[in-house]
Amino acid sequence: MKRIFIHARTEIDIKPVLKKLKIKEKKIGLISTVQFDQEVKKLNDKRFVYGGAILGCNINNVLPIKDKVDAFLFIGSGDFHPLTLAKLGKPIYIANPITSKFSKISEEYIDRLEKQLKGKILKYYSAKKLGIIVSTKPGQNLFFRALKLQEKLEKDSFVFICNDLDLDELENFPDIDLWINTACPRIEGKNIINMSDLPVKL
Repeated sequence: MKRIFIHARTEIDIKPVLKKLKIKEKKIGLISTVQFDQEVKKLNDKRFVYGGAILGCNINNVLPIKDKVDAFLFIGSGDFHPLTLAKLGKPIYIANPITSKFSKISEEYIDRLEKQLKGKILKYYSAKKLGIIVSTKPGQNLFFRALKLQEKLEKDSFVFICNDLDLDELENFPDIDLWINTACPRIEGKNIINMSDLPVKL
């Protein structure tokens, strides 16, 4: 099936909310969504390191600058996208041009995520059986990467393919010690770890 991607640009001025910035860090990674990306590129400030636009849960554009900055500034609306950055372990600020509000994701929240991830990694090392979740949805289907991952795992593992994941259904497999998620990284659960967070690299 052929697809056409059309960038939806906003006409909202981002300058008013930028006047409210209160960021103590020296180097700031500048992130946005496609709607505001064009305006973000025009900003001329030596504090900012441009990281690009986030598309859905994909933060690949951000990874090349994560070690070059002390904090991240997300320009856009909502918490969905900036919360995806939380696992990078740096302060995250949000400038919302629509509401003209400036905020910061709490350090307590980021610390809690880091502790949860450490706990899941420890659970991975102690697990005997692993379940690998694969989605059939376009943009989330990483079936072949899941197979490569399975080859590298030195544990018993099984691939589970689904369209709409029902977390309650996972309870039907009590012998699975930990689930590895290859679909949307925002699928969360105490026994679910994202493939990108595993100590095993493809």
